[in-house]
Amino acid sequence: MHSTSIRIGNPVYFEIVEFLQNEAEVLDSGDFREWLNMLDQEIQYFMPVRTNRERVHGEGFIGNMYHFEENFASLRKRVERFETEFAWAEDPPSRTRRFINNVRVEQTAEHEFKVKSYLLLTRSRGNEPEYGLITCVRNDILTRAGQEIKLKTREILIDQTTLGMDNIAVFF
Repeated sequence: MHSTSIRIGNPVYFEIVEFLQNEAEVLDSGDFREWLNMLDQEIQYFMPVRTNRERVHGEGFIGNMYHFEENFASLRKRVERFETEFAWAEDPPSRTRRFINNVRVEQTAEHEFKVKSYLLLTRSRGNEPEYGLITCVRNDILTRAGQEIKLKTREILIDQTTLGMDNIAVFF
């Protein structure tokens, strides 16, 4: 099947946007166990390192170097660690808001969708008055299993070469 653009107004488009909004709400509320239920068991979840390069040298991402490269087992371990007293980077927990826009959807197979979205992630920690900010493009593959949509792949392409946060213990 060739990829087919799913336009705004199409019920499938709204269903996918609703999935992304629900995911943001689940993550912002800290319900990481529920977030795991939104993931495909074969998930690939990764953030390539960005570098400053001249245009002739490509987009500025190092293809074999990642801030993180995870699968379902490693994501589950991170969630389990958050539930212990050893989650120092997130205890007390960050207060986050995820703003998702510019969502584009293509159907690539009968039950598979390629989704590109922009994310603005704000993060407040402790008593600091400043927010940490990260902006990125997320390239996702979503699959439909019966009536459920699952996240199968997420590539996170951040706009910054130097992260605007002390750590990246949050999910994108």
